[in-house]
Amino acid sequence: MTYKRRFLGGKIKALMAMFSSVAVIGPRQCGKSTLVKNLFPEWKYYDLERPDDYQLITTDPLAFFSRNPDRVIIDEAQQYPQLFSVLRSVIDEDRETTGRFLLTGSSSPVIVKGLSESLAGRIATVELWPLKMAELYQQEMPNIYDMITNAETVLADFAGLETGITHEQLYDHWLLGGYPEPRIKGQDNPLFHKVWMDSYFTDFIHRDIQRLFPRINTHNFRKMIQTLSFHSGNILNQSTIATSLELSSVTIKEYLDILHDTFIWRNLTSFDKNPLKKFQKMPKGHFRDSGTLHQLLKLDNVDDLMIHPVAGKSFESFTIEEIIRGFQSTVQTNIDFNFYRTKDKAEIDLIVDGPFGFIPIEIKLGTKINQRMLISLKSFIKDTHSRFGILVNNAARIEVIADDIIQIPAIYF
Repeated sequence: MTYKRRFLGGKIKALMAMFSSVAVIGPRQCGKSTLVKNLFPEWKYYDLERPDDYQLITTDPLAFFSRNPDRVIIDEAQQYPQLFSVLRSVIDEDRETTGRFLLTGSSSPVIVKGLSESLAGRIATVELWPLKMAELYQQEMPNIYDMITNAETVLADFAGLETGITHEQLYDHWLLGGYPEPRIKGQDNPLFHKVWMDSYFTDFIHRDIQRLFPRINTHNFRKMIQTLSFHSGNILNQSTIATSLELSSVTIKEYLDILHDTFIWRNLTSFDKNPLKKFQKMPKGHFRDSGTLHQLLKLDNVDDLMIHPVAGKSFESFTIEEIIRGFQSTVQTNIDFNFYRTKDKAEIDLIVDGPFGFIPIEIKLGTKINQRMLISLKSFIKDTHSRFGILVNNAARIEVIADDIIQIPAIYF
């Protein structure tokens, strides 16, 4: 399978020069193993899902690390929870040496706890996702993220942005999502994409969920996933969902947290740093991979997607994920992502909150704009003294459309 260069590669190498170890976590089949092996092809590679490698490391882990003190990749590290405490003692013997170990792991309570408790301060953690649009089409990392994080950027600077992405490619990526294997192999065999996506969820529920949460009712969990396909991108009324599924609100919240922690779903929190407004704090969320959502809804072509009731919210969620992945590829720290909804129904799809200030972003599937679309952006900019706001849509060009608001087509992200 053709290797696609990942934007996170440069960040991982930068972090390896600062820390003893780096952990790359993310959903299964998003390309973690392929990425780390291509970044460090000379390093020793061990996969804890392979019985021989598992036995080699777990039989006597201290002896293993004495033979392999550095330049080691350990894949699927969550399979051996004791690894984190052992690695802590190994790293502490030589805290000054950087770039010794590279771990990968599919998200689970085990790896999150191990990284946050046993290896805090000793390891940097990055999240890998399915292919970003520009990664699939092997374009350069969009420079819009560096521009936004630069506090000196003004609206006129965005006029110089360039992109190699076409609108046709954007619609295709929105429809099919970014999991590497089905996207790459599916280019020659579209049926492969459908079969792969179907089997992915079956494996996810019966392999990962049952192993991590053995007491979970997988039938109810599967029904919850299907129900969420009609709520993706919306503010969630957990009580309503609970009633429709004949489950408790507590169970619904537990399922949402599980889906979030396993990188299938993203729980977005409400932005509440505007002292002049009261906020609606109900949760909002969406499927992180748009191809997953469309597979659940049995949408397999762009024409059907464009006229489906979920189209607008689906495109909004897809664009939010593209933007988040772009920011996470940079070395900029302390960036938060929220949605904005006040008691008087003012809404903004995404607030990017970082050292550079607040950047409100409104997202529309269409190409036309009207001043009503900009009311919430204008109000937010005035209340928070933000530098500017962005309207993302599918228009033909970048254009300043109001004081401190710029239209940037989604192909530039």
